[in-house]
Amino acid sequence: MNSGDGPAALEWMPGYVFRPYRGQEDHGVMAAVRLGCVERDRIDTRSIVEGLPTAAEIAEASAKLDDPSQNQVLVEHDGGVVGYLTIRWWQERDGTWLYLHRGYLLPEHRGQGIGSAMLNWAESRIRRLVQQHGTAQTAVLGANAMTSEQDATKLLLDRGYRRVFGLVELELADLRQLPDDKPLPVGIRVGPIDPSGYRAAWKTVVDSYAGAAFTQRWTLESFLATADSACWRAAWDGGQMAGVALCSIRRQDPTVGEVEELSVRKESRRLGLGRALLLNGLRCLRERGAETARLYTGTANPHRSYDLYESVGFRRQNVHVRYRKPITV
Repeated sequence: MNSGDGPAALEWMPGYVFRPYRGQEDHGVMAAVRLGCVERDRIDTRSIVEGLPTAAEIAEASAKLDDPSQNQVLVEHDGGVVGYLTIRWWQERDGTWLYLHRGYLLPEHRGQGIGSAMLNWAESRIRRLVQQHGTAQTAVLGANAMTSEQDATKLLLDRGYRRVFGLVELELADLRQLPDDKPLPVGIRVGPIDPSGYRAAWKTVVDSYAGAAFTQRWTLESFLATADSACWRAAWDGGQMAGVALCSIRRQDPTVGEVEELSVRKESRRLGLGRALLLNGLRCLRERGAETARLYTGTANPHRSYDLYESVGFRRQNVHVRYRKPITV
């Protein structure tokens, strides 16, 4: 495979070729690749982190990429698509520029060097992006893999990538089975968040990540752009917002609710606010038709969040791992 950005024949593997993403015509075959990986990689198809996307969802994700025809490549074998790879990037809170590549390859085409060739393409493309962006001083390579994706995990580790963090995903299987509330301290109330409280809610979440590694910058504008506040809940201690639970119905499956954020300010922790917020948000999801709920949190979470989530019925489903590697330009 050459080091250019265009399609490349793999001369050492007859019948294989890399080609650029072509838009609408590719979404169905890309979805078919993801479906073909489910059994081998033990994919949790209901995952809210990375499940089994439809062609429409792949189209939506592709539209959000910078120059998708250059930063998304498909692998063909004898004219049929057998894999694809996507590159995206963002700046983290500490100034690091993360260039993330994510590839998928049908199991019957693994073990022949195709995955390595895809990784070579991604790293070569990212090096050129880093040069174009002028981010060489703070840029790193990144890749994701679930712990169940043994082939991808081995490839990344063999190529010098190292785990930097994991996200554990949990599910509450039946929203009809929620525990009762416990009394809150005098002066604390829990209720919906109206538009006048959006900025305070955003600030509460952002402040909760202060000092946390590997977290993406989150502007008020991006927060408001995706706001679905019907099941947002806040706790107030007097006139001060002390914590928030940002819950929403999954657009892809309205029977599934998601707890997107649960944050309590440091000075208000250990008062039962997190539990009260969580239960209030979950009841709202249930009232709006959700039957189950999902959430995810860091595997190294220092606030004993697992204890809270498991106490109301959540159970662990899978772990999503972020890997990193220095960039040599």
